[in-house]
Amino acid sequence: MYQFLVSFTVQPDHRDDFVRAARRTARDSLANEPGSHRFEVVADEENPDVLYLNEVYADVDAFEAHATGPYFAAFFAEVGAYAEGPTWLMRGNLVGDEAAA
Repeated sequence: MYQFLVSFTVQPDHRDDFVRAARRTARDSLANEPGSHRFEVVADEENPDVLYLNEVYADVDAFEAHATGPYFAAFFAEVGAYAEGPTWLMRGNLVGDEAAA
């Protein structure tokens, strides 16, 4: 499993817009991209303007398919005007995951 965590800093008046866009991307990716396994939107407990995306894919190729697909492009087209990021906080393969070897 290929996993990563990224953060975005969102303008306060667009926080709900970002959450809606991220949740729509999660729904569409999980439903239509076979290698997408998890896509979570997490709010920072200390700063409500920082939001995290925690994503899990079958492997790096599945993530690359997502990154070149329509949901990824639509998300960034929408949030690019009011969100800074992504800042990569963590990425890699699950230790002990034989499928990734």
